[in-house]
Amino acid sequence: MKYIDEYRNGAVAQAVAAQIQKEATPARHYRFMEFCGGHTHAIFRYGIETLLPSNVEMVHGPGCPVCVLPIGRVDMAVQLAQKPGVILASYADMLRVPGSGKVSLLTAKARGADVRMVYSTLDALEIARQNPNRQVAFFAIGFETTTPMSASALLQAQAQGLTNFSLFCNHVMTPPAMRAILGIEGVPLDGFVGPSHVSTIIGTRAYRFVPDAFGKPVVISGFEPLDVLQAILMLVRQVNSGRAEVENEFARAVGEEGNVKAQTVIDRVFQVRDRFEWRGLGAIPSSALELRPEWHDWDAERRFDLEPIVASDHPACQCASVLRGQIKPQDCKVFATACTPETPLGSCMVSSEGACAAYYRYGRHQSAG
Repeated sequence: MKYIDEYRNGAVAQAVAAQIQKEATPARHYRFMEFCGGHTHAIFRYGIETLLPSNVEMVHGPGCPVCVLPIGRVDMAVQLAQKPGVILASYADMLRVPGSGKVSLLTAKARGADVRMVYSTLDALEIARQNPNRQVAFFAIGFETTTPMSASALLQAQAQGLTNFSLFCNHVMTPPAMRAILGIEGVPLDGFVGPSHVSTIIGTRAYRFVPDAFGKPVVISGFEPLDVLQAILMLVRQVNSGRAEVENEFARAVGEEGNVKAQTVIDRVFQVRDRFEWRGLGAIPSSALELRPEWHDWDAERRFDLEPIVASDHPACQCASVLRGQIKPQDCKVFATACTPETPLGSCMVSSEGACAAYYRYGRHQSAG
């Protein structure tokens, strides 16, 4: 199968891993962050860490849109779902993320709220068409990858006269989060494995500030095991030669400018927020999007008078430290005990891209063994 089997070839993977072993200088420690949760799962699913020398360490980043959403925004979604006449449409992962007092959207649904799982914004629009006398609010989350779909949904809703449709906007942006991570004390990094899906939208140019301002390399990588191994080898080579550049391992899908058409659609609907609270990273300036003034009638926060909610994570949950790269999931005191995929205390255990979920599914037995 073209573009799948080629990137899962075991013999080639062993050869690339051997090259990393050969080129990684024994006298130094390499610490690379894979920003995207998809890479975290690829690393564990294919046992990539077991192929790396002990002095090449992978640090798991905050690139999971469910994980980085602060608990206050989850509480606002629960509040929105409980409004009379509202149907809240959401992707599946968000339904199980606990808000304050362990109240999730699924809990709200069990208590009578009309919460519906959707696979796309098209599903949410269809719900609005089928329920003209109800208000349908779509819980929009995600990095630059999903933002174009939310923007397109609003354009379609407007064109079709679906005035009972609105967006609870929680779209965030990757570059400001990278900048915030590089400013955290006590989290030394030698470079980033850059996200692939996000980069198809924003292009490689968006990461130039990382080498220019912080002197760290970035290598954009696909999600297949050979993609990730090759990206790590490219990072090792940059570090060894004293270079700090943006390189593109995923050139088969990512260009320098990104998807200009998608960027244009996003710009028609969204503008940059002044500040946005991230789980684990705090309030980051200019790191998220909001609807432009001409789209305020479609803004669920305004339509339903939602006020910001500030709430604390579960006291035993250490998702914040995991998202900052300060601890590994198995270092959390409730990992795989009080916190499991069946009984999650934090979003990192819920999300299909969460680091804790990856460790639980693929890595806990390795750690134990």
